[in-house]
Amino acid sequence: MSKPPTTPNPAGKRPAWLTRNVKVLCGVSFLQDAASELLYPILPIFLTVVLGAPPAVVGAIEGLAEGAASVTKVAAGRLADRFARRPLIGAGYGLAALGKLLIALATAWPLVLVARVVDRLGKGMRGAPRDALLIDGVPGGQRGKVFGLHRAADTAGAVVGPLVGLALYEALDHRLRPLFWVAVLPAVASVALVAAVRDPHSRRTADDGTGAVDRRTSWRALPRRYWRVLTVLLAFNLVNFPDALLLLRAHDLGLTTAGVVGAYAVYNLAYAALSYPAGALSDRLPRPLVFSAGLACFAVGYLGLGLIRSPWMVFVVLPLYGGFNACTDGVGKAWISTLVPDRQQGTAQGLYQGATGAAVLIAGLWAGLAWGTDGRLPLLVSGAVALALAIALSARTIRMNRTPRFK
Repeated sequence: MSKPPTTPNPAGKRPAWLTRNVKVLCGVSFLQDAASELLYPILPIFLTVVLGAPPAVVGAIEGLAEGAASVTKVAAGRLADRFARRPLIGAGYGLAALGKLLIALATAWPLVLVARVVDRLGKGMRGAPRDALLIDGVPGGQRGKVFGLHRAADTAGAVVGPLVGLALYEALDHRLRPLFWVAVLPAVASVALVAAVRDPHSRRTADDGTGAVDRRTSWRALPRRYWRVLTVLLAFNLVNFPDALLLLRAHDLGLTTAGVVGAYAVYNLAYAALSYPAGALSDRLPRPLVFSAGLACFAVGYLGLGLIRSPWMVFVVLPLYGGFNACTDGVGKAWISTLVPDRQQGTAQGLYQGATGAAVLIAGLWAGLAWGTDGRLPLLVSGAVALALAIALSARTIRMNRTPRFK
């Protein structure tokens, strides 16, 4: 008797794209982001109020930290296509934990600069190898769900972290420094969880399965369509300055430290809630169209923060801004992943993340220098540029895709 036909996703079975590595790495990212975001919303206030650093230093620290991460992302991407990925991931999360420890020890802003660079070097080291393992064995038409779920888990940590920080801030009589020590604990736990990751290619060989004798890839080997997309994404990130300056703007509008942390938690809640639906939608519609919707959310967030005068409006604008990262972060990685073959995933993701991180460095520097007394000018300039790019990208995508189809 012949067996009855099976469905692609029978009842009671996990989806094929929800691999062990996806689940483990979601947990790792949740813990690490809970640690990072526990301290991130209070870091600009700690720098300016406690350590006496000017706003330009806040932008410079975040920009330089992202710049350091950018170089590491490119190198880690190349290494991820040649060697075992799990050690790179573990080292990356370990450096991030060390960075948080250094912030807890800081008594002057230069040590915070060192700590943030160490933290971001860890982010750069783990990013491309982790993203390559996330989609290992997952078809291109399901990668939006993978990156969307990972972004949702990562950002759920960004909701829990600030809320825990806010509760401790009130319980510890508004002292900031103890919060940095608390942030070290989940960071260390995330490093330990990396041991559960499986690397099916832990022993790289010279043979890539096609008879070639060299697995190494070069940037010149990346396809032309990859470079076209990278150019567009790079141009946008030149106006995408670090979120630390957005939080500084919220504080300047009159929000208390607790209010800034609360607003940041609401923003991350919107980001987490929208990430998986946006990723799944990008598996059904052209990804540039979903990405352009994210750019529109970016424009609303930046223009809104630049124009509002009342502190309570921050709680309206920041959740709308949460749609930006939900529609661009995981969607952008899924978009990039479908432009190159599997053997080039590390190189492609590392270059993409590194180049856009370098653009954020430039954005952080010019925005910090142009901040002035209230930050309205850089916010309005960036918002206007993002709006123009969103319109242009969506118009081009609609013109080239008259009917919705997978991109």
